[in-house]
Amino acid sequence: MNFLARRVGSWLGHWLSQPHHNHGASLPTRLEFLEKMLQPGDVLLVEGETRVSVAIKYLTQSTWSHAALYIGDAAGHYGPSGSTLCFVEADIIEGVRLVGLSEFDGLHCRICRPVGLSEEDRQRIIDYGLTRVGQRYDLKNVFDLARYLIPTPPVPQRWRRRMLALGSGDPTRAICSTLIAQCFQSVRYPILPDIELRATDRKDCPGCIEEILRIRHHSLFVPRDFDVSPYFQVIKPTLENGFEYRRLNWADRLPEAAQQGAST
Repeated sequence: MNFLARRVGSWLGHWLSQPHHNHGASLPTRLEFLEKMLQPGDVLLVEGETRVSVAIKYLTQSTWSHAALYIGDAAGHYGPSGSTLCFVEADIIEGVRLVGLSEFDGLHCRICRPVGLSEEDRQRIIDYGLTRVGQRYDLKNVFDLARYLIPTPPVPQRWRRRMLALGSGDPTRAICSTLIAQCFQSVRYPILPDIELRATDRKDCPGCIEEILRIRHHSLFVPRDFDVSPYFQVIKPTLENGFEYRRLNWADRLPEAAQQGAST
């Protein structure tokens, strides 16, 4: 039965990984902009274009369907073209793997940067991700995601996040946001912790309230959590690379000859 489940899960994984035409929320991010802005420890959010991306976007009600951890040249591995394999990510087919920046060519991306992270903890996060390379994708999640595509059902919003946490629970099987959540939780860097407010019971401050943070289980994290987290700075490469709105080429302001050339 396990053998059959693996075969079916593998087939589903290949099917879910196939490109699926959809209208993205924004234009693709230029790779040269990303390359200039990325720093080790950054989380890259991606608006994917596969069938599995459709399910994740639906269940999370978000633009972002994938996340990868930028590690710079820490792995010391290079692709066939000589480019640095500078990201750790979880892929349905290949499991946790190293990929280069070109993997995200033509896709809308956003950088989420942890704020105030010490160099020691940054390295621990990167090392944690590297030790997971080679682990398998959670095939139980493949069945779950496929179920919400044939057809996509009207799942109440309050249940959608947990629909992505129905995997096997096996810690050696990772999905993209779970993997990255574990990396940051290894140094107790917050993403979206559960927060409890309670009185301090201090005699010198009888009305004071303190926040008690509780770690949320890593299986409940989704890519958009890094975008909305108050502890990650959102980096938009287009703006950071010297955006100047007065230099944009608007169609209605182009010379008539240029407009005719663009329309042919």
